[in-house]
Amino acid sequence: AVRALWNLSANDDNRVAIAAAGGIEVLVSLARDGNEAQKERAAGALRNLADNDDNEAAVVAGGGIELFVAMARDGTEAQKENAAGTLANLAINDDNKVAIAAAGGIEVLVSLA
Repeated sequence: AVRALWNLSANDDNRVAIAAAGGIEVLVSLARDGNEAQKERAAGALRNLADNDDNEAAVVAGGGIELFVAMARDGTEAQKENAAGTLANLAINDDNKVAIAAAGGIEVLVSLA
């Protein structure tokens, strides 16, 4: 199901529908507490979902900045890639830029560059 949500999240209308169905909260929970494959796929879906202002705010409200900084630092290679992509989408917002830096994200992202 997480892989399907990842694929569906590549569409603008689906991003809104996934969020409306409570998908962001579910995906943040899986990115935090799921198995390795669920973490990777949830991070990929959230990467896509964060490319929408309302969804971006929901990801941040769910603790996404700290979660994805930690995943970019400590995850598998695929998790790191998706976490870095999610942080990139979150960093479009000026407040999130400050929060990502405060969470240690700059050092983590530099180490992945």
